[in-house]
Amino acid sequence: MSVSDQGATVWLTGLPSAGKTTIAYALADRLRAEGHRVEVLDGDEIREFLSAGLGFSREDRHTNVQRIGFVAQLLASNGVKALVPVIAPFADSREAVRGRHAAAETNYLEVHVATPVEVCSERDVKGLYAKQAAGEISGLTGVDDPYEAPESPDLRIESHTQTVQESASALHALLTERGLA
Repeated sequence: MSVSDQGATVWLTGLPSAGKTTIAYALADRLRAEGHRVEVLDGDEIREFLSAGLGFSREDRHTNVQRIGFVAQLLASNGVKALVPVIAPFADSREAVRGRHAAAETNYLEVHVATPVEVCSERDVKGLYAKQAAGEISGLTGVDDPYEAPESPDLRIESHTQTVQESASALHALLTERGLA
């Protein structure tokens, strides 16, 4: 199996507006240009199509993460680089996904996009922080709902200190180091 045929799940976790999806798409473009098969499992799209009807309780968030993890593992086991920019706020949910990959002997990398909440709030890509501040929503991860940052991710990206391309390059370097790019 050539490197470009070897699948992997790259799970990008972090707060809302941390830069997870932007980094994932930048990396996807680079990997595709190198001949890799790549899919981005965007958390917002998954919520709309695969996890419609789920709320944001701890149980629903866990179910959502497990569904995404199942699809990612299935893709990765079939030679696809599955890039997964999903908040996944709870360590036990992410660990269950890692366990599913380990049991199937499928490559799995956890990347923490460690952007401070203050920076995320300034970016506020979807207006969630403004809505939370105005009292229109509650349960915003990292503000009034917990986010359990990974203690020892495969890579920690501080997207507020580097460009998107620098972040994607750091992740590409990790994939190369692990023999996956």
